Amino acid sequence: MLNIDTNIYNSMMVLGPTASGKTKLAVQLAYEQNGCVLSADSRQVYKHLDIGTGKDLEEYIIYDKQIPYKLIDIAELGTQYNLSNYINDFKDAWKQCTDAKQLPIICGGTGLYLGAILKGHSYAHVPVNEIFRKELESYSRDKLINYYNKFPQTDYHQIADLSTQRRLIRAIEIVKYLQINILPETSFPQVKPYIIGLGQTLELRREKIKMRLQNRLDSGLVDEVKTLLQQGLQQEYLIKLGLEYKYITLYISGQLKYEEMQEQLYNHICQFAKRQMTWFRKMEREGYDIHWL
Repeated sequence: MLNIDTNIYNSMMVLGPTASGKTKLAVQLAYEQNGCVLSADSRQVYKHLDIGTGKDLEEYIIYDKQIPYKLIDIAELGTQYNLSNYINDFKDAWKQCTDAKQLPIICGGTGLYLGAILKGHSYAHVPVNEIFRKELESYSRDKLINYYNKFPQTDYHQIADLSTQRRLIRAIEIVKYLQINILPETSFPQVKPYIIGLGQTLELRREKIKMRLQNRLDSGLVDEVKTLLQQGLQQEYLIKLGLEYKYITLYISGQLKYEEMQEQLYNHICQFAKRQMTWFRKMEREGYDIHWL
């Protein structure tokens, strides 16, 4: 059993790349510490994305005890759920945990969400500018980077996530807003977690990704995506969700053969895991103490 100094820490955080076993460890810690798991996964918030996002809800039962969890299955498919939504929902979930005298166990691999929790900053509340976004969507990545770099440096530049086209556009939206606006005030809990990171060798990480992908395909992942399409979800929406939902949609629509889908999906999950590790190393450079297992 891991004992943490509650005079220093008021929560725990389990992070790591995809397929590293975060949920299993978080549930074990919640069992030992009378905790509640708060998910920090940008796709597990959506209902019906079960196999592809690895919700593994059965893992929240340990020794016949149901471990409470939050921030999973809270958004309807077809809607847009962003960081601002997550920050508001996190505040509510945190209060529910602490009111129940449970230790919050934050678990996930979405660096943007983890960073927002740790910094408690207000950038998530910068309003969305749909007209400006539509204009930027036609830009190439290089053009977006050049546009972003023209803005004067702010504190936000130190934490901005430019890893995808969508997040780069959001970063531009924020730095543009900051040129003529003051950040909105927001009340956010002071989160002081004991941070545990699950690290692996590159070879082991790739092997676990391959095994988990095969397991998900064997468990009906293709049928899950087919059902979502039959229920009226647009291909474009599923493709924007990325990874499993993108490549299986391309397979179902005939744009990829099964073997091509499987190979490309595996490669992109590996690349995603590498980007996650880059984010976690950035957190360490910023002064966050991650206890790697």
